[in-house]
Amino acid sequence: MNRNVARGVLLGTMFTSLFVLAIAGLDAQSGPPPQVTSSPKTTEQAFKNIQVLKGRPSDQLIPAMQFITASLGVECDYCHVQGAFEKDDKKPKQTARKMMQMMMVINQENFDDHREVTCYSCHRGAPKPVAIPIISDEERKPPFVEAASDGSQDLPKLPSPDQLIDKYVQALGGAAAIQRVTSRVEQGTANVGGHELPIDIFDKNPDKRISLMHLTSGDNVTAYNGHEGWLAAPGRPLRDMNSSDIEAVKLDANLHFPTDIKQVFGELHVEHQEKIGDQSAYVIFALRQGQPPVQLYFDEQSGLLLREMRYSESPLGLNPTQIDYADYRDVDGVKTPFRWTIARPGGRFTIQLEQVKQNVPIDDTKFAKPPMPTPMPSPPDKKP
Repeated sequence: MNRNVARGVLLGTMFTSLFVLAIAGLDAQSGPPPQVTSSPKTTEQAFKNIQVLKGRPSDQLIPAMQFITASLGVECDYCHVQGAFEKDDKKPKQTARKMMQMMMVINQENFDDHREVTCYSCHRGAPKPVAIPIISDEERKPPFVEAASDGSQDLPKLPSPDQLIDKYVQALGGAAAIQRVTSRVEQGTANVGGHELPIDIFDKNPDKRISLMHLTSGDNVTAYNGHEGWLAAPGRPLRDMNSSDIEAVKLDANLHFPTDIKQVFGELHVEHQEKIGDQSAYVIFALRQGQPPVQLYFDEQSGLLLREMRYSESPLGLNPTQIDYADYRDVDGVKTPFRWTIARPGGRFTIQLEQVKQNVPIDDTKFAKPPMPTPMPSPPDKKP
């Protein structure tokens, strides 16, 4: 595969309701990746030469680095020495430390320590911040409004969250049909950088899921067995999911998610309407305690879910993932999206299903976690 394809496959954890790509190439700076346990190590315990993000859970370091790459539009080697991430040989790494400290001070002294300013606030996807406003080539779109009966412009009346969710469930085939689904097996292709890669996805209610993207060098695997999640890529050791990954895959592994939305989220608010292409959608902000919001976009006409916006937490800011759903087809009385596109700041890819089977037997061994690699012992220090 070319560099862009490899980058799309190996970078970023792109969660969808049906698929997750594994991160590869972002291992610990020394030894195997840190484990996600009940008492996780801190960043300085799991990695070498941590100076700014000390005291944070070790599984939050990679999301922080992902946020930086997205905010500046760069790759890891912009700041790091490949194969020796702990080294300080590159000036941008030292600058990044200063910028993180500056950002923290700004938020602490001006916003009551709330994270209002992030790397992206200034960089907007460029290594160097732009100081002069840019004149866009496109005309700026006004807010979505409708004409009132008197000819004036007014905000449209919005339905309640219950009305939108109930319409969505009915559009899929009804609560009874959704609840009857106990398993789902999907086969199709993932278009990554123009390359079609076979993919198989297995779901078993209430909370088991595994996806396998078949590469020439082996399988890219993302799995969750109801208790723990892991990711693997050819030539890379097994890696446990971080806490943000786990929260996302819990939603993905629930085949009854449409009927469980009201129970999953403690708060639901309809904020506004928004255009997605030529379609008008109502946007629900769905909130869970201690987690970033999830935005659900429901088609005004059909009631089907068109888009989902998710955010994973990092010490520096929220990493966004956008999933667009299309090509809904009836499978045993339940409408299922046969195509979805996953987009993150680093790129996007599309999955197109060819076959979906429901309520087929799937043995629990399908979701068994392989053993973690045994760390190699460190060589003894040589005495002069």
